Amino acid sequence: MIMENNKSATSRSQEDVDSDLTKIPWWKNWKFMLPIWGIIGVFVWLGVHFKIDAKLIASGVFLFGLLSNAFAWLVRIIAIIPVVGPLVVKVLSTGFIWLLNAIGYLVSLVAIQRGYSKDVLTYRGLTVALLIGIIIGYVLGKLI
Repeated sequence: MIMENNKSATSRSQEDVDSDLTKIPWWKNWKFMLPIWGIIGVFVWLGVHFKIDAKLIASGVFLFGLLSNAFAWLVRIIAIIPVVGPLVVKVLSTGFIWLLNAIGYLVSLVAIQRGYSKDVLTYRGLTVALLIGIIIGYVLGKLI
């Protein structure tokens, strides 16, 4: 009798563990995250439509995306693309890319303050092209 009670208690706890493992956390569940990205898209569209300041829109999306883990989910979606996805995520998460982009923003800030706003557009376009080129080169280098 005692042995049966211990066995049933053990099996119940194992079932609880199994049911806990099958539950997906909300930040990994596509049924929750896809509507969040829809909400972000709608708010960005409304902000642009009603001519709200772009800094306010960007900071709202950034804050909402961080609090809801929407950016992490988007990176996970990119990572599940066969062969290329993990490479793109790896390149985007390297410190060199972040450092290069941060330096570009600092140089842009100084240039705008000195009145070179037209040149900043050209410079930022070249920076984005360089970043895309680094990503494509890294992916092709790993594939070949």
